[in-house]
Amino acid sequence: MWGKAANGVPEVLLDVADVRLLDQTARPVTKKLNLQDRLPIYRLPDMPSKRQSPTAESDAAELMQAIGVLLRRVRGEAGGEGLSWSQAAALGRLERGDPMTTAELARSEMVKPQSMGTLLAELEQDGLVQRAPHPTDGRQILFSLTAAGVAARKQRQAAKLAWLTAAIGRFDADERRTLSAAIALVQRLGEI
Repeated sequence: MWGKAANGVPEVLLDVADVRLLDQTARPVTKKLNLQDRLPIYRLPDMPSKRQSPTAESDAAELMQAIGVLLRRVRGEAGGEGLSWSQAAALGRLERGDPMTTAELARSEMVKPQSMGTLLAELEQDGLVQRAPHPTDGRQILFSLTAAGVAARKQRQAAKLAWLTAAIGRFDADERRTLSAAIALVQRLGEI
């Protein structure tokens, strides 16, 4: 619950019955309180409406945070029809390239081959990927997308695009121009 201290600084107030604290040895300590007790947890300073003297480092940190938030939001809005983020990433990697072995997929997604093997088995069981023998190395198996895997990827991409299009549609003309200019800059960052 939000409140205002006497000096006008916002403060967070919490009605609690059971609070877990840490003592100096980092062991949990339980303190029982009445529901009527109100504890100020922390005070928030008034935030300025404009950023104050941004630096390249602060811009980089804010950009990374903003991109991360946007990516999580877009992924969340896409649903995924029960796909985990790792499964969707593996499907995307297979869609963009030639069939791949478990080890190649694991390297490209920076996970252990055993983890990728488990993930591919799940995708195969769901009918989203298929296996085929390697043409020159009989010990290896190549994985590729099935028609259902391609359809799942297209559906997920369409959902992401629809959400992002609707979100951008809420911007006014000036904001859309600013966003367009920022897109070009972000693309340039990726090329440096």
